[in-house]
Parts: sequence; C-alpha cells; structure tokens
Amino acid sequence: MVAHSQPRVLSASTLMNNPVYNPRGESLGKIEEFMLDIPTGKVAYAVLSFGGILGFGDKLFAIPWAALRLDTEKHAFVLDVSPETLKRAKGFDKDNWPDLADTRTRAEIHELYKVQP
Repeated sequence: MVAHSQPRVLSASTLMNNPVYNPRGESLGKIEEFMLDIPTGKVAYAVLSFGGILGFGDKLFAIPWAALRLDTEKHAFVLDVSPETLKRAKGFDKDNWPDLADTRTRAEIHELYKVQP
C-alpha cells in the first residue's frame, strides 16, 4: 500500500481561486486571498468569496487557516459550515476589510468557525 501524503509546501497561486465546499458537498465559494501573520510568517486567514455573480455582490469572509482542510484530490478546500451560516454571518466587501489586528474581531471570527485563535 502506498501512503499518500499532503504536500508540505505549495505556492499561493496554486491555491488561489480554489473552490470551497462543506463536508456535505455544498459549494461555499472560492478562495480570493491569503492573509499572512507577519511575525510568524504563517497563513493566518484565507479570504473566502461567497455569493454574488462574477465578483459583484459577493460577501468576503476571513476564514482562519485552521478551519480549512485542503482536499488535494479535488483541488478544493473543505470548511465545516453551511451556506445558511454564511448568509447570516457578518462578512465584508472588498472596500471595507475588517481590522484583523483587533483582538475582538479575531475572537468573533474564530468563534464562528469553532477554532482556537
């Protein structure tokens, strides 16, 4: 039996625009950006684009990196939330990004996706 392992390093461009699904196979959108934590040099958030048509009217969400699972076979990410959760959740648009340095904002984001900050 051959063990299949996840790649340890990938370029950000190979992950940009990857689709995001939940474990039930429902489409949640696509990855628009990655946000780096400068002091550690690690990815802190992936920015999910949800809803809208051709980039118009979509909501953006900062998804904690720990909340995502990369499915290398499907070239997609898996996020355990429902589309209804994202419809109700407070997102942002491309001109009004949240202050991810604010501890309260980060805590709210991590609580929504049930991961530790």
